[in-house]
Amino acid sequence: MSGGPPVVMRLVASAYCVAERAGAIVRKVLHSGDLGIVEKTGANDLQTLADRLAQQSICASLSKRFPKITIIGEEDLPSEEVREDLIETGQAEEIFQKTCPAEFTDVKEEELVVWVDPLDGTKEYTEGLLDNVTVLIGIAHRGQAIAGVINQPFYNYQLGADAVLGRTIWGVLGLGAFGFELKEVPGDRRIVTTTRSHSNKVVTACVDAMEPHEVVRVGGAGNKIIQLIEGKASAYVFASPGCKKWDTCGPEAILHAVGGKLTDVHGNPYRYEADVKHMNSAGVLATLRNHQYYTSRVPPSVLQALM
Repeated sequence: MSGGPPVVMRLVASAYCVAERAGAIVRKVLHSGDLGIVEKTGANDLQTLADRLAQQSICASLSKRFPKITIIGEEDLPSEEVREDLIETGQAEEIFQKTCPAEFTDVKEEELVVWVDPLDGTKEYTEGLLDNVTVLIGIAHRGQAIAGVINQPFYNYQLGADAVLGRTIWGVLGLGAFGFELKEVPGDRRIVTTTRSHSNKVVTACVDAMEPHEVVRVGGAGNKIIQLIEGKASAYVFASPGCKKWDTCGPEAILHAVGGKLTDVHGNPYRYEADVKHMNSAGVLATLRNHQYYTSRVPPSVLQALM
């Protein structure tokens, strides 16, 4: 599309509207009262009708407009005709008001890989812990997470029946992140956010080694990154292989866009090429500031366990 916005900005503008549509689907399924839950690998690894419909909506909508991108979604779904009412064609005009970072202006559609978690925090969704739930879309180029969109379908739900539900956060590396107010935990406090439902001795040992003043246990990787950028936590520490690339790609791009950092527990960056393994086998360590402090405190026993 000569003369128009670069493909990266067009893809982010589409992903924004697509994530909002997915968030609306997630709300609608909850309000229907029938979540359609199936266990994938066990009671802590669930899939609902909302996961399935939201992924269909995201993947079909983006591939229709951008047929050459590679899309990798969490849910292993049969290929079938997607209902017309699940297709989102809108683009967020506010994104076109921003200038694409110079390093991404000439990126080609076929060079982009999109990682999709249609409903991050499924277990929390089924338990009514709605502020933990997010829709995640990450965009990678040459293995690097360069842009991300996070939709929180139930943002504001505690305000009652009259509240306008949902918000969308987005960011592009080199441009910044938008849709929230960036805050930091006061410098003299260390607040660690970690898993709510996937803890074990290694996870606990790693959290303890950070000498936190407070530990916040919540669900969802996207939700934990939001804790960092809104000043509710200083570090997200998860010394376990449970997290996948679709959990971290979008949130990492947003975190990096505001100067934060996400690595494995060894301090190594994750790669997001289309052919990488999906599991983040060496855990996740994410911070808004002082990443070096947290990586330096990971115990040798934890490093050994997550080689």
